[in-house]
Amino acid sequence: MTSMTSPSFRQLASFTVRSEPGNERLALAQVAEAVAGEGLSPKRLERLKTAVAEAAMNAIEHGNRNQPEVPVDVEVTAADGDIVVTITDQGGAPEGAGPGAEPDLAAKLAGEQAPRGWGLFLIRHMVDAMDVTTEGTRHTVRLVMRATGNAAERGPDCGASAEAGEGGPREDHV
Repeated sequence: MTSMTSPSFRQLASFTVRSEPGNERLALAQVAEAVAGEGLSPKRLERLKTAVAEAAMNAIEHGNRNQPEVPVDVEVTAADGDIVVTITDQGGAPEGAGPGAEPDLAAKLAGEQAPRGWGLFLIRHMVDAMDVTTEGTRHTVRLVMRATGNAAERGPDCGASAEAGEGGPREDHV
């Protein structure tokens, strides 16, 4: 994966958005602009934009609790064929941190699971890799999309395995 010390490391964008509902659209638009010309197919760009919007929405709503004065930090980098987007809020570790139950539509419809809770599941299946870390109050979701890869284009089960070595999406909670 991408290393900050890689000789080809390039920062494409670094910005903040206010923690207000709807500002996830600002984040996805700025990320899309930053990665233009980086080799993503239109389909993979749409998948990245979906993941960025969902992660930003989670940061705004759950991390920063819709407090406009608390920014969401977004950084976009490229290195070695990877596009990396990090989205950081100030909410610290979410309650019940760690991998949650896989969303189950039937269980949700039966009231056995909360109706919400599709965000990380969706994000994980939109990108090639996803890492979640918390350091103090900083909670970061790191999204990786290979510019030339096609793992996320294989279909609805695109790497449903969470094993890092299988080429599919991966989620690590630290």
